[in-house]
Amino acid sequence: MIEALTTVISGHGSIVKMAWVLLVVVILDIASRLLIGKLSALTQKSKTAWDDALIQSIGAPVHWLIWVVGLTVALDVSGILPEDVAGMLHVARILIVVALFSWFLFRLIESFGKNLEGTTTLNGATIDQSLVDIVGKLIKLVVVILAVMIAMQTLGFSLTGILTFGGIGGLAIGFAAKDMLANFFGGFMIYFDRPFKVGDWVRSPDREIEGIVEKIGWRVTLIRNFDSRPLYVPNSSFSSITIENVTRMSNRRIYELVGIRYQDAGMMNQIVDDVRSYLESHEGVDQDQTLMVGFTAFSASSLDFFVYCFTRTQSGPEYYRVKQDILLKILDIVEGHGASCAFPTTTLDIPDPVNVAKFEALDSR
Repeated sequence: MIEALTTVISGHGSIVKMAWVLLVVVILDIASRLLIGKLSALTQKSKTAWDDALIQSIGAPVHWLIWVVGLTVALDVSGILPEDVAGMLHVARILIVVALFSWFLFRLIESFGKNLEGTTTLNGATIDQSLVDIVGKLIKLVVVILAVMIAMQTLGFSLTGILTFGGIGGLAIGFAAKDMLANFFGGFMIYFDRPFKVGDWVRSPDREIEGIVEKIGWRVTLIRNFDSRPLYVPNSSFSSITIENVTRMSNRRIYELVGIRYQDAGMMNQIVDDVRSYLESHEGVDQDQTLMVGFTAFSASSLDFFVYCFTRTQSGPEYYRVKQDILLKILDIVEGHGASCAFPTTTLDIPDPVNVAKFEALDSR
């Protein structure tokens, strides 16, 4: 494009040359906008979203590319710049073009990433946001490295020397920033092992960590606690602690001990049988999982029987609704047999009758 502009304006005065260049730039900018608008209208009619992502990503970088190249060419052909400044302008133009191309690739990667989220692969697996994030970040990192290497070469630096220095410098940085690198590679392990993803409910029995995963970054993972407090957990911590992913539970368990009074011992068998029958007919209880109800212990103030079953739902609110329904029904069954749930009591055993009159006579003295 630079050579074409120079050919068109050759043979004219410096001011006229600049005017020609600016006119060509304006025409190219208008033409590119019209062309991109037409292509955008066509791509919106297509069934795939990939062409839409390409057109949306290329618009702004092309606009700036036309103006940057056009203005720098206008300054070149004007002849008003000293030779050394013109050389610097040429280098700056190359650097800006590299930056604009990198910007286009960044926009394209983000657009492709949005299209990939939630799509299904050939084997039926769903691509989640965590995988899209890590692949996108790796590609962006490669783009940045390549852009920096091209820029360094344009500025006259030796790539061989840069790579040699990079190896030595990388070793020094590795010792100085080992914690940062541990968090960086910890993030990679999260992405590859995938113990959780954005949106999962996780908790750790080793630490006071529980909440919804909001973001998995390069250094830390953001977990929003249930009281809305943000927890920023270093990625390296996940290699040394146990993480429970509540979202991936197939069922949720109900395990409760219920105590009745000792004087209601004769009703224990019937109460246990009725509770078991109720659970076996409850629509919220998974009948394919273990279901047990039975007398289990002589406690200090009660005779205890246990209830052990699993709900069909994994949702927290629905689980607690089902559990409340079951516990209230158990209370109705116990009271329906004329029994009562026990509470801690103390019995005072006095072997001989107390002579109250004798104590009164002693007090009157």
